[in-house]
Amino acid sequence: MSEQPKTRPARRPRPARAARVVPVPRAAGRPAEVTGSLEPERGTRSCVAPARTEATIGELAYRRVRSDIVMARLAPGHRLQLDRMRQAYGTSVGTLRELFSRLASEGLVIAEGSRGFQVPSVSSADLREIASMRQLLECHGIRESFARGDIEWEGRVVAAHHILARVEASMAAGETCPPETWRQYDWAFHRALMSACGSRVLMDTYASICDKYLRYQMIAAVFRGQVAADEHRVLLEAALARDWQRAQRTLTTHIDDCVVQMASAIDSAGAGD
Repeated sequence: MSEQPKTRPARRPRPARAARVVPVPRAAGRPAEVTGSLEPERGTRSCVAPARTEATIGELAYRRVRSDIVMARLAPGHRLQLDRMRQAYGTSVGTLRELFSRLASEGLVIAEGSRGFQVPSVSSADLREIASMRQLLECHGIRESFARGDIEWEGRVVAAHHILARVEASMAAGETCPPETWRQYDWAFHRALMSACGSRVLMDTYASICDKYLRYQMIAAVFRGQVAADEHRVLLEAALARDWQRAQRTLTTHIDDCVVQMASAIDSAGAGD
């Protein structure tokens, strides 16, 4: 009888050796530094956006030009010369044309075809039209906001009024406050009153009208002092009491009286030209 071949026992697999974790030394209180270049290899596309793209340059230029128009740093009737503006705002002529067209659609720039672009002129009639639209939107907005507002909305209104009241008190006492800062707090309070209205379309339309109204405020440079401060206080009280009718009456007086003074200043300036 032939002998059967001996079979070797199967080897047991060796257990996998645990990977050794080597801690990276780090200085106390400082995050680990990232080494290596963020530049993409050739033939690959970087997932890191470049710091200065044409889109961001154009958007920054748009915001600067828009702010200069609204804040009256670019005077009414000023002709926007592309070559000079290109140097001042650090962008291309093509980008300027695009942003001027964008501003023209917002009513903040006048497009004159082959003659180029210019800052809109001002008039008391245009001011009254803008003020009437502001009053219509804001009266509707505060009624809706007073009905919908919660305790967080009340907090926003109180906080915005507190800052505005402090600024108005310091100005009434003879302290100097940059007009842009004062107007910023003024509009922040009025926006807070409307902020619970529940309509994004209303708020966006209101913001657009308010920028045009703000340009007239910056040009006329009217400060109504304690009278305006008292009206703001009444608006605060009406908001906390949810008395939209009182708020609407106060707001109407607030806007109408301001428009009378601004229109007088604009007409006087026009007569002196």
